[in-house]
Amino acid sequence: MGLVVIIMGSRSDMEHANKVASALAVLGVKSELRVGSAHKSPEHVIALVREYEARDEPKVYLTIAGRSNALSGLVDAMVSSPVIACPVYSDHFGGADIFSSLRMPSGVAPALVLDPGSAALLCAKVLALGDPEVRARIAVAQRANTERIVSDDKAVRAESQHR
Repeated sequence: MGLVVIIMGSRSDMEHANKVASALAVLGVKSELRVGSAHKSPEHVIALVREYEARDEPKVYLTIAGRSNALSGLVDAMVSSPVIACPVYSDHFGGADIFSSLRMPSGVAPALVLDPGSAALLCAKVLALGDPEVRARIAVAQRANTERIVSDDKAVRAESQHR
């Protein structure tokens, strides 16, 4: 089984990180929460990434940083595992800070997924490449999504026919 290492730029990102961790738990995927800022504590980020890289298990890194998202780029530059950026939306900047997650320098390639649940699903799908149990849990979740939509469609159709 693999691990998702969730690195927040600051503790203020905890609510967002907990949404990711909860969605991963539903899929039966382990996660660990950490805090480290590429701007304020780069040596700490480097040390904690090296700690995880020394562990011999499949892993995905999920970074949560906004404004100027150097965290995702720093982590991605250090690892061969996938890195997924899931920044918190900021009303303060009208969403403009998302551009720091969209444009990375060449040779740095973190993926970007804005919704915490969807980011967790992508992490699980990556780990599922080598884990049939995770693959099966994803299939169950996808079937539930399909059943919910089909049920909603039937209900809406029935309601609209009675008008």
